[in-house]
Amino acid sequence: MNIHRIVARDLPDLWFQAVHDILDHGRRFTIDRGSYAGQTRLEYDFFSAYVKFPGTQPLIPDIPPTCGIPNPVEHDYIYGGEGYDRSYIEYLMTPHKEPGESYTYGERLTRVPLTGDKLDWWQEDNREIIDRRPVDGKMLFEENGQLYLNQIEWIINTYREFGARNNQMVLQVAHPSDVTLVDPPCLRAIDTRVQDDTLHFFVYFRSWDLWGGLPANLAGIQNLKDYMAGEIGIKDGEMIVESKGLHLYGYAEDLAKLRCLRE
Repeated sequence: MNIHRIVARDLPDLWFQAVHDILDHGRRFTIDRGSYAGQTRLEYDFFSAYVKFPGTQPLIPDIPPTCGIPNPVEHDYIYGGEGYDRSYIEYLMTPHKEPGESYTYGERLTRVPLTGDKLDWWQEDNREIIDRRPVDGKMLFEENGQLYLNQIEWIINTYREFGARNNQMVLQVAHPSDVTLVDPPCLRAIDTRVQDDTLHFFVYFRSWDLWGGLPANLAGIQNLKDYMAGEIGIKDGEMIVESKGLHLYGYAEDLAKLRCLRE
């Protein structure tokens, strides 16, 4: 298996290097199941990238006019604007979910119901097992008698109240029962670290569309990191991203070659 590694200056640089390299190092597969079943795609065996300055603007790809192709991600798709009922940041950072959506990343991150043993331990005030904190309406809140957790606000509160050296603070997106979904979440987790008064993210996607998905996802995740760093009262830091399924769909290969000025 080929482990492909990239060191990038910023998010547009990461995207360009990954698009350029997959044309040489990606393996061609036929998609058996899920999105685009029956079509082919180029895919890295495993992809890892270290981004030194992910907060450098702009966050979306750089497409020179001479390429004659549209940007794979519009500014208004990330931040909201005409033609978009919901921005990607809202999808990532709020619990809003449209009818027919089995999940959103924001719902998984900001509106997690406390159930089963964890709820029992909470109600029993079993502090040997559960980290029982006040229901403050922000990191913990109640709706119709159900207790919910906001992971983003919980992690912010933990770093502010208990300090930096903590390896427990992972933003979890995946649920074990997700294997029953036809299209389970691609983003599985965002791990965090505070080091040298700076917040760093470690991001893992099980499957990842390189052309349009990666730049949109990371622009939104960078906005999340910037928000959390500001709320904690520290600097916004670096990003390490990984995927065992970063791929370029067949329809985007010609676009990738145009962007990279390749035949």
